[in-house]
Amino acid sequence: MPVTDYQGSSSSPFSFGRSLLSLRRDPAAMPSGEEADLEAFQRHVAATLAELLPPPAGDASATASADAASSASAGGPEEFLSVAWIRRLLDSFVLCQEEFRVVVAQARRRGALPAAAERMVAEFHERAVKALDVCNAARDGVDQVRRWERLAGIAASALRAPGEVHEGQLRRARKALSDLAVLLVDDTAACAGGGGVASFLASHRNRSFGRARASPSRGGAAASASAQAGGSASAAHFRSLSWSVSRTWSAARQLQAIGAGLAAPRAHEAGLAAPVYSMGCVLHLAAWALVAAVPCPDRATALQAHHLPAAPPRAAFPWAPPLLALQERLAEEGKRKDRRHSSGLLKEIHSLEKSSQKLAEAIDAAPIPLFGDREADVREAAAELAAVCDAMRDGLEPLERQVREVFHLIVRSRVDGLDSSMHNAD
Repeated sequence: MPVTDYQGSSSSPFSFGRSLLSLRRDPAAMPSGEEADLEAFQRHVAATLAELLPPPAGDASATASADAASSASAGGPEEFLSVAWIRRLLDSFVLCQEEFRVVVAQARRRGALPAAAERMVAEFHERAVKALDVCNAARDGVDQVRRWERLAGIAASALRAPGEVHEGQLRRARKALSDLAVLLVDDTAACAGGGGVASFLASHRNRSFGRARASPSRGGAAASASAQAGGSASAAHFRSLSWSVSRTWSAARQLQAIGAGLAAPRAHEAGLAAPVYSMGCVLHLAAWALVAAVPCPDRATALQAHHLPAAPPRAAFPWAPPLLALQERLAEEGKRKDRRHSSGLLKEIHSLEKSSQKLAEAIDAAPIPLFGDREADVREAAAELAAVCDAMRDGLEPLERQVREVFHLIVRSRVDGLDSSMHNAD
């Protein structure tokens, strides 16, 4: 993402509690001065993270409503790790980052910051710069998901035309689903570094998607070979083998670098030590969630949570409980059996995989010509996949814009930090 692309922050569709300035306007909230700014900032970070928490796992009613929303709209707006939730997380990081900038600016206006404080602020900016590669990799991952959605949309639209469903429409849908299966296998292998995950997906998906191509009712072995060759050629057209990051780049190593040396301030460290530490933790959480949600190189290793910094003391920081709860939930999602071999934990990716598999199985079982319940099953599966594609199409472009916004915010904050520190030194 070139720096010159920045056009300013877009207005956010989300709101997270009261801002730092509104907290300061409350005369009963905090005492005036630097202590008020720092405590208000900590409280706002806590409120922001608390609003991102999913419903408790034991809440049956909340779980049922979330499942209903998921089936109705391919991932409800409040569902954990949906596109909407990732956007809310990124928006919370942007808000916290802007308020952190205000806290630092107000501290500088009160007088020259001590050298130790300037060093801590500079260290945070250096830590944030390491997240730029995560933004680039996540943007590429979103672009890959968009390719999957296009192929799934082709399959769904081929079977939703009015009138009788002919064999040509079934062949077109089957070919698009076959190309999609190839892409999912290849992209998962790239994200996991090959090996067992890719082999599992190849055997699992190709067995399901390949039955129709090998079926004698579809034209015999020659037709099967032709369809397989055509599918490979088409998939090669959609496949992207290049990343904005280097070929040896690892999401797990990058997350480890972002969290390296991130430790709670000691008792004698006052001033900006606590806000700097808070922002480091929020930055790491946002980067980890991005890596977990969309395809990224070596994301499978990143899900193992070996990169997490030491847990913040719960009693010392009001935002520690919600942050630790979010980290725990992310780790749990990565360990789920039905998500372990996925190329992304994004709820919409999971819905796309399930719906495309359902449509492939409905096509495999459909006689030619279609009639009765078999035709109803195919049309129902196609409608379900089309709804998933619509939800993806509506969410992926705003998500990509928001990733770009985070990228440029980090760059701008780094430049402003360098200018301010130089001016402060003078």
